[in-house]
Amino acid sequence: MAVRVATVAFEGVEARPVDVQVQIAPGSVVFNVVGLGDKAVAESRERVRAALIASGLALPARRITVNLAPADMPKEGSHYDLPIALGVMAAIGAIPADALEGFVVLGELALDGTLTPVAGVLPAAVAANARGQGLICPRECGPEAAWASGEMEVLAPRSLIQLVNHVKGTQVLARPEPAVRARAADLPDLADIKGQESAKRALEIAAAGGHNLLMSGPPGAGKSMLAARLPSILPPLTPRELLEVSMIHSVAGQIAGGELTDRRPFRAPHHSASMAALVGGGTHAKPGEISLAHNGVLFLDELPEFQPQVLDSLRQPLETGEVAIARANHRAVYPARFQLVAAMNPCRCGHALDPGFACRRQPNERCVAQYQARLSGPLLDRFDLQIEAPAVSAADLVLPPPAEGSREVAARVARARALQRERYEALGLPGVLANAAAPASVIERVAQLDGPGTALIRDASDRFALSARGFHRVLKLARTIADLDGAERIARAHLAEALSYRAGLAARRVAA
Repeated sequence: MAVRVATVAFEGVEARPVDVQVQIAPGSVVFNVVGLGDKAVAESRERVRAALIASGLALPARRITVNLAPADMPKEGSHYDLPIALGVMAAIGAIPADALEGFVVLGELALDGTLTPVAGVLPAAVAANARGQGLICPRECGPEAAWASGEMEVLAPRSLIQLVNHVKGTQVLARPEPAVRARAADLPDLADIKGQESAKRALEIAAAGGHNLLMSGPPGAGKSMLAARLPSILPPLTPRELLEVSMIHSVAGQIAGGELTDRRPFRAPHHSASMAALVGGGTHAKPGEISLAHNGVLFLDELPEFQPQVLDSLRQPLETGEVAIARANHRAVYPARFQLVAAMNPCRCGHALDPGFACRRQPNERCVAQYQARLSGPLLDRFDLQIEAPAVSAADLVLPPPAEGSREVAARVARARALQRERYEALGLPGVLANAAAPASVIERVAQLDGPGTALIRDASDRFALSARGFHRVLKLARTIADLDGAERIARAHLAEALSYRAGLAARRVAA
């Protein structure tokens, strides 16, 4: 008779049920694990053997077969150690066979029988709660699992012995409490930046509507400083967004101590990042930077220094809000609705647009054109705001700090976001929380223009050759500017400002 223990396998952020079946029968002394497991699953035999010996148990001199069903689903990771060990213990009578009924089990075993944290506990807990089951996981993962439900039974032992004692009634394990990461009190503040008032305004608009932003300017102009201060003006995650973000970070193994936070992600990969690192994938498909930035910000500094193929791989996720990682034997889909913020120099030397500067390699216009040619037109078309950040003069640097900092800007951003959330909830779109994520058909309804505005955008579309995507992004941007002003309708001034952000770099590229 086989003993069954429930666990999970991960496909993207989804936890699929897996049945661990353990059978001990007469025959040659072997310990086989079957069911399409990877190297970590195959090595679990030795970890289980050592952990059981350290806990005072010895494997019987019989044939032990462990089947991970369904057998045609790939199994990856070390979290199968604990369900295999508990299945063996139940099969030899060390614990009652019915003690594990109603529980999903996952955890890695150390050689001394202690339990080691594993990735994916939160999605596993959410899936177990949806099926009316409890969860058994390592102690360090308990606070993470407790977020799934306040009524769900969660056991988070430190070792196999603690779990056995709890099952036998000689020790009672307390239910872990959900943990919250303390909010950082020393986030970079906009008050640190002197000058760059137009860039600060663009940053505020980008934060208010979730728009993509591209900053171009000479080295030292403050582009990276501006981007680093974007998290300080973004609103906290809503409960729904918090769950989505935390499940992705849980699968990636990036929730330290089981502590969740409502701070929006801010990811800034180096320009040497590969396509797998940015989009996701690898030998074992894992979330990439764009998924880890879900509901947050992906900042790409020195944008043209990234490989062109890597940058173009962002185009589809920017439109769909998700990325599909396809492999020969499985397919994983990860959420990837992120706000793209990028910074770049106008040319490789960075000073081609400075007054009186002459490039020693070639004419300035050719230097600029060659450098910007590394960025494809379809990618640039996905930036709602494209601004130039000029060099800051010494006269600006000696001035006292500005009176307005991140707190005041964040308050305006929060009011604008609240207006957008209420607007789209009234339209039956609770999943749309910012103007940038609104469908084109909806934005045409909420961003209706008057006669002068219609004439203005028609003329601008002809002059700057706006694509259909660019047209709707201008409307979204104008709607956000109006929201910041608290205006119900979009005025000509709102549309003109939106067009100025959209057309600045386009006009310069045409001239070059």
